[in-house]
Amino acid sequence: MNNNRRIFSIIIAITILILIAFVYLSFFKKNNISINNPTLPEEIVFVKSSDDILDAGVIFNAKKGTTKHIAVIWVHGWGVNFYSPTYISIGRAIAERGYTCITVNSRMHDLGNVEGYRGDKRLRGGGYWGVASDEVKDIAAWVDFAKRQGFDKVILVGHSAGWAAVRIYQTEMQDNRVAGLVLASGGVGPDIPPIDSSQYLQAVRLMAENKEDELIEDPKRSFPSYISAATFMDIVNTPREEKDFFGFITPRAGITKINCPILAFYGTNNDVGSKRELDSLQSNLTRQSLKVKLTTTMITNADHMYTGEETQVADIITKWADNILNDEKSK
Repeated sequence: MNNNRRIFSIIIAITILILIAFVYLSFFKKNNISINNPTLPEEIVFVKSSDDILDAGVIFNAKKGTTKHIAVIWVHGWGVNFYSPTYISIGRAIAERGYTCITVNSRMHDLGNVEGYRGDKRLRGGGYWGVASDEVKDIAAWVDFAKRQGFDKVILVGHSAGWAAVRIYQTEMQDNRVAGLVLASGGVGPDIPPIDSSQYLQAVRLMAENKEDELIEDPKRSFPSYISAATFMDIVNTPREEKDFFGFITPRAGITKINCPILAFYGTNNDVGSKRELDSLQSNLTRQSLKVKLTTTMITNADHMYTGEETQVADIITKWADNILNDEKSK
């Protein structure tokens, strides 16, 4: 009996060790997340939008005497925030290459957040509750912040869903302080899915009842997923020329209002897009005879968050920015 118990205990111990090894190899080793200590000054900063929403961020200062006059503003993707580990590593690497980088939150950060209050009313933001069309006000506040720091020009980087935020900003504002836009693993093709009639009717009813924060379940997902009535209606009401920004099937799309250079890239490791999308984008712009200067590339071995390849991302962005500076000097 004792031998049987001893054997059983050994089997349990071995099983636990195997599970621990599996978790380590599948998660920690695979994700390869590491954060280096800062080598240059950095500071947590805040801005307030024109509608009194307070946004946080971090400024990674380039070395004095080597700082370029263009700042890089990095805008997060869906469900994350400015202090996501790879964003921090990329920001530090960009600063080490002579460009001050400001990695920022918009009102859409994380799945949900409380942005403030209007009287007794709580203002919610984030992926589930935020109104993405209002992000323009957040981006404007960050561009103004960069100006106050002494930067007359900025490059707006939109990672994943952040790409929609920066492109809509420049489409609407036509801000001549924006020297370039970066599509970092964002959408390229038209995003015009059919409207779910059940969700639409729920959202209309909730909005009419002043219950815009009430959540609606998305039945198309294989996992529990929700969106508020206000967020849903904001998506529905987004103009077609923004949903098909590059004009694949829409005339006079948002891209026709862009005059600055665009850099677009994806990671090669199961990112949301590939070289095929980038080639299609280039062909589409050529077909429309648009004069936008487009540069495309792939981030070797990078996943959607560029884990372990942050310096490669910084190299690509800063070398492209150097070209913008050289073009300015030659004019």
